[in-house]
Amino acid sequence: MEQIDDHYDAIVVGGRIAGASTAMLLARLGHRVLLLERARPGTDTLSTHALMRAGVVQLHRWGLLARLRAAGTPPIKKTTIQYGDNPIHIPIKAAGGVDALYAPRRTVLDRLVVEAAEEAGAEVRFGVRVADLHRDDRGRVLGVRGSDELGRALSVRAPLTIGADGLRSLVARRTGARVYKRGRFSGAMVYGYFEGIVTDGYEWYFRPGLSGGLIPTNGRLTCAWAGAPTARFRSDLFRAGLPAPEAVLSALDPEAGRRVLSARRVGSVRGFPGVRGFLREAWGPGWVLVGDAGYFKDPLSSHGISDALRDAELLAGRVHEILEGRPEREALSSFQTERDRLSTPLFDITDAIASYRWDLDGIRELQLRMSVAMREEVETLVSLEAPAAPVAG
Repeated sequence: MEQIDDHYDAIVVGGRIAGASTAMLLARLGHRVLLLERARPGTDTLSTHALMRAGVVQLHRWGLLARLRAAGTPPIKKTTIQYGDNPIHIPIKAAGGVDALYAPRRTVLDRLVVEAAEEAGAEVRFGVRVADLHRDDRGRVLGVRGSDELGRALSVRAPLTIGADGLRSLVARRTGARVYKRGRFSGAMVYGYFEGIVTDGYEWYFRPGLSGGLIPTNGRLTCAWAGAPTARFRSDLFRAGLPAPEAVLSALDPEAGRRVLSARRVGSVRGFPGVRGFLREAWGPGWVLVGDAGYFKDPLSSHGISDALRDAELLAGRVHEILEGRPEREALSSFQTERDRLSTPLFDITDAIASYRWDLDGIRELQLRMSVAMREEVETLVSLEAPAAPVAG
């Protein structure tokens, strides 16, 4: 028999970056939040985990950046973008309150944000499988039902259910959330972790039909990744026996390939065959989507985590207004409008990059346009009023 628990203001389904951040911010605002996550604490997930400035700005504004540094996440002080044989070195200048970028392992970042959510007062339950949604006779979502890690039935109700459950979001499927903008292209990616690569910042490499990069991360490791059109995933990137990051980086730049080949790979290569980006209807009666559940673009932008942190704050502000009496339709419509306004320029640029139909002049122009859009996004974030006092440290 189900035990019904209905003393929460909001239920967040999905405890990765978007969900944990939303739960943390709502809890800091004094709301009763339940965060449900299927995986166990500290579980890794598919990610190249490079934060752009917008993401670092958010962690700084929330008082979490010092914790990220204390976890041994190396500061990134320079980005090198190489178009063919021509490298461009870009120093990371102070802006938005930060003077470096970071690329934390998800085992570090996800745990850090979940811990901050718990400290703020959110209740976090791991090992929970959400199977369906509660609804009233008019279709309004009233909460979720599922089972805990011991297989016991779980039934929870709240005024708002927040779907932060990723690309294959159950909340999106059960509510029939409509995709109203979809990318035309998708890129495939493979990556692995290597010990012994010397790099002093992000390194991105582009040649027609190929991309790749080196990303310093925790544990003195470097993430080496390689990308190509989705059609080449099995043939060139993830074929059995092919050391894909090493081979592709060698084709992109012999010196980069030499450094990777001389390093020691830690663990296996992981692959992502590609998914076309989308913007999905973000809300309906009693529910709202955040993170990849509602908006996804090709990981070539290295902006997915930054998007999740941004949208968590935008959503938390609107949910707070609802719980304080603002009409739900008005508040959640405002969230979707602002999300789309900030997302669309980067979405369109990223889709063009994921096409791999560019030459070197074309990719350089696309990267310049992306830089402009990212600066405008940071300006928006810096101008936001802090939603709640950050935790100490």
